[in-house]
Parts: sequence; C-alpha cells; structure tokens
Amino acid sequence: MADTLRRLTNTSSFSVLQDKLESWHKDYHVISCDQNLNRCCELIELTAKIQGQLFAILNLTAAEGGHYAGVDTLKTRLLPWLGTCFSMARPSVTDDTSLQLIQDSAEKDMRIRELSASHESDMLQMDTRLSSTRLQLDSVRAELVNAQKELDETKSKSATTLLATEDEILQLKADLRSAHEQVEMYKRKLETFDYDYERQIRLLRDEVSTLSTEKAMLQERLVRSRSPSPLSRPSCSSSPMRSESPTRAQLTNSSRYARLVSRFSDLYAVERLEAQTMLRRHIVDLEMVQKIIFIAVAESFKTAKLAYRQFKLRVRKTLSSSHFGPESLEDAAVDYIVRNLDLYDVRASDVINAMNVNPRISFPPEVDFALISTLIRETCRVAFAMQTLDPPLDLAFASDGELYNNSKYRRSYDSDFTAPLVMYHVWPALVEGDAVVVKGEAVTRRGALWSRSRSRSASPVRSRSLSPTRTLAFNSNRSRSPERLTASHL
Repeated sequence: MADTLRRLTNTSSFSVLQDKLESWHKDYHVISCDQNLNRCCELIELTAKIQGQLFAILNLTAAEGGHYAGVDTLKTRLLPWLGTCFSMARPSVTDDTSLQLIQDSAEKDMRIRELSASHESDMLQMDTRLSSTRLQLDSVRAELVNAQKELDETKSKSATTLLATEDEILQLKADLRSAHEQVEMYKRKLETFDYDYERQIRLLRDEVSTLSTEKAMLQERLVRSRSPSPLSRPSCSSSPMRSESPTRAQLTNSSRYARLVSRFSDLYAVERLEAQTMLRRHIVDLEMVQKIIFIAVAESFKTAKLAYRQFKLRVRKTLSSSHFGPESLEDAAVDYIVRNLDLYDVRASDVINAMNVNPRISFPPEVDFALISTLIRETCRVAFAMQTLDPPLDLAFASDGELYNNSKYRRSYDSDFTAPLVMYHVWPALVEGDAVVVKGEAVTRRGALWSRSRSRSASPVRSRSLSPTRTLAFNSNRSRSPERLTASHL
C-alpha cells in the first residue's frame, strides 16, 4: 500500500487535474462545444483513474487491517456515499423550466457560433494585416540593405580621401617643422652675429678709448717737450712722465664700468627669473624664494670681495720680487687681475655654506641651494670684476624693517605703497661709494618690524653640509685656483 500511495504522490495527479481544470476554465469561451466536451471527458477519465487508484489503496488498506478493522468506516462513509451516487435522482424542475433551459442552451449555442464566426473573421483580418506587415518589413529590409551598401561605398571613398588628407597633413607638418628649424637656426645665427657685433663694438670702443687717451697723453707730452720752461724738462735721474702713463686697467675703467653695470642689470632680468622659476618647483612661498635669491646675491658679493682681496695679496707678493716700471705695485697688481679675470676660481660652495646657516631663510631638506649655482657663479664673477674698478662697485647695505628710500629701491608690484618700512628685499641696490648706480627692489608693507621679529623667532638656525657627490661636482668644475698661482703664470 505504501508503494502505491508513493507512486500516486509522485505522479502529482491532483496537480495535473487542477492545471487541466484551470486551463479549461480559461479557454471555455474561446474553444468550440466539441472541444469543451472533450476537455470534460478527459477530466472525467482522469478522475476515474485517480479514483481507481484510491479504491486500490482502500482495498490494500482494508486487507492490511484484518477481517474486522475498518468495518465501521466502510459502513458509515463508503456505503452511504456509494448509495447516493448510484441512486436515481428525482427531477426537480418542471416541463416549462426544462423548455426554458433548452431555449437558453440554444441561444447560448447561437452566441457561441457567432462569437466563433467573429473570432474567425478577426483571425483572417489579423492574418491579412500580418501578411501586409511582413511585405512592408521586407521592403524596409531591402531599403536597409541598399543603405548599407551606399554607406560602405561612402566609407571606402572617405577612407581614401582621409588617407590622402593625412599624407598632406604629414607633409605640411614636416614642412612646418623644417621651417621652424630653419627659423631657429637663423635666430641662433642672428644672436651669434649680434653678440659678435656687440663684442667687436665693445672692443673697438675700448681700443678707441685707449687710443684717444694715448693720443691725449702724447699730445700733452709733445706740448710739454716743446715748452721752453725748465720746470717741464725731464731730468736724467728720473722720468716723471713715464710714471704718469696709465695702465690698461685705468684706460678701460669706463668701458668696464658700463659693461659691468649692464651685466648686473642682466642678472636681475634673466638669471634671477630663471633661479626664481627653479626654486618655485620646490618652494610654494614666493616671499621665501625672493629672500633666498637676495641673500644668495649678497653672499656672492661678500665671497667675491674676500676672494679679490686674497687674490690681490698673492699677486702683489708674486710681483714684488720682479716688479719694475713707472706704475706702482698696486697698479700693476690690479692691471694683472684685469687682464686675467679668468683665473678667478668661483667657489659657489662657500656661498652655499653661508646660506645653509642663515637663519632668515629655509629650504626643503631633500634639495640643496646648488639649484641656483648658475646665479651664484655669475654674480660672483660680476662682483669680482667690479672690485677692479676705480672706485669699486658694491651693494648697498640692506636690512629688513629699514626705512624705505626711494633713491635706492623701487617698490615691487605687490607692495603697500603707503607703508614707510621695508618688509624684505627682492634685489639689492648697486652703489659707487654713496651714489646709487642701479636701483634695487623692495617689498613694503604695514607691520614690517613685527613680521620680521616673528619670522626670526620662528625660523631655526639651519646647519647643513653638502653631500660628497655635490662637493665633488663643485671641485671638478673649478678652474685654476689663485692659490696655485706662481711667477711662471704671470
């Protein structure tokens, strides 16, 4: 019995019966009468099969219970149900009612036929529409195929035109590049010619100045030699006229003065801006960058002046044993330095070491002040050459918080033009004694003294040294040191 019940459960007969019943209920008004009758018969057959299986299970269950088990249940439930099913039911309607039911049934059948006919006509119309829609779809597909062919042809033509256009563009780019290269070459040539032209003009001016001075001296000698006055007659024991002859340093003093002043202005306009751009890559604060450049220029002048004094002492010591002539030993030493300015050894490391311990500036520890070594070297060369002038040129004394002097400085664009005190300096002023030759640049703002004292108290004293590789790089780039200067080089 258990196996039979399991098979009945696994086949899900009641689920199938329920699904078929629901499907018949949905399609009842759509399908025909014969189809409805077939559906009903199919459900009756399925119900009979299920009932046969249930009766088999009932028989097996009763047999398993023995002779007397389940007798009460069969008497009280099964037998009355069987009697009710097989008994003839008495008709509960009259003849009129049956005729009315037959008439209603006929009307329903007529409506069903009408609905079926209308359904068939609707289906025919739908088929007609579907066929017309398919014809339209086929025509649209044909048009789409033609459009695709035209698009492919257009693409092939466009690709050919594009290739030709790209070749023309590449050729034009090559021509433009060659034209730019020619322009750059001509610019370099023009700059070279301009530089050579200016250098030749300077040399010619120096020579003209020298010749003019010599001419004036010769004319003065000639006039004195022709004069009958005994006071102007030279003696045999000494030659005062030869002692008054100027040296090359004295003859070229004015030309060197103008050239060095112009070079100092170029340092401000070119090298300073390059150094400022390089420092801004590592320092965001523009004020700190300008302070670093100003202190680098000031320290370069200090280092160059000290080197000039030491170099001059060595030259005098070397020339003292073999010096003879109308000019003094001092003039001879200066004249030698002017003729051999290339012997000056630019020690940018000394300036960088001085900047490393300066409490007014700071710098990221991962980089070094060697970034602005180009500005330091050029400033040292200009400052060293300025010491050979008579009188020498120097930087004006500057301190943060000083009273702004319009004759020494000009205000920067971001200054407070009503502030009387200098907050910090951007570029130093060049002076000759007490006279200002080239104005510097300063930033004036309110509260300069207070901000200066606060920055000094908050800025630590830096103490850094160059790495061995950087020290080596500086030593390898040095020229002949004046300390190794001997009489053979003079």
